[in-house]
Amino acid sequence: MRWLGRRWRALRARGLPGWGGRRGQRRWFQAVVLCSVLALAPSAWLYLGQSGKVGTVASAPDAPVAVVFGAGLVDGRPSPYLAHRLDAALELYRAGKVRALLVTGDNGTVEYDETDAMRGYLIERGVPAVRVVGDYAGFDTWDSCTRAHRIFGVDRAVLVSQTFHVRRALALCEAAGIDAYAVGVEEWHDTTWKYGGLREIPGAVKAAANVLLTPDPALLGPREEGVAKALADAARG
Repeated sequence: MRWLGRRWRALRARGLPGWGGRRGQRRWFQAVVLCSVLALAPSAWLYLGQSGKVGTVASAPDAPVAVVFGAGLVDGRPSPYLAHRLDAALELYRAGKVRALLVTGDNGTVEYDETDAMRGYLIERGVPAVRVVGDYAGFDTWDSCTRAHRIFGVDRAVLVSQTFHVRRALALCEAAGIDAYAVGVEEWHDTTWKYGGLREIPGAVKAAANVLLTPDPALLGPREEGVAKALADAARG
């Protein structure tokens, strides 16, 4: 171990081969720029590729289903960010732009159940229970999107999330086989917002990998008929 320490100190004293002097500084600078470009390229891909399909409740086209992504609970109730997503979905439903609501969240433990909290919030505000369908295995955005298509049979939908997240959701749902439009919910640019925006940088890298590899979700399971029943109920009026 002492020999390794002496060897490392000697290398540092001499400088790494080819990386000293002005030429070495240029190489370090080029390496930093390249790493930065590679890290930010997925985010640029999401922003530029999905901008024309992101809007508001007012600009959203009609679609059979709105897909609402989970965003945490506070004392068993939807967090403020999640409540705002649900409020936007409620506006879509009341405006007649969607006929069913698919809420997708994490129910990985008995103590934590985003999906039932989301369903309860919408039902309490007047949406018939049959029209609010829950996906209990939406552990991340890709799982939510691919399960919406493969398990619940969603082919066309309006996606609802905060503006910093909707482009990633849109890209992933389209890769999963859903013709989608996204409603971005605005928020105050507080600490939570900034943290969410920072999370989107590694999230974009993961999204690019999901689009390229299209992996199975953590849980797949049999086909669910909840969305089909919700739309049939809407057709009956």
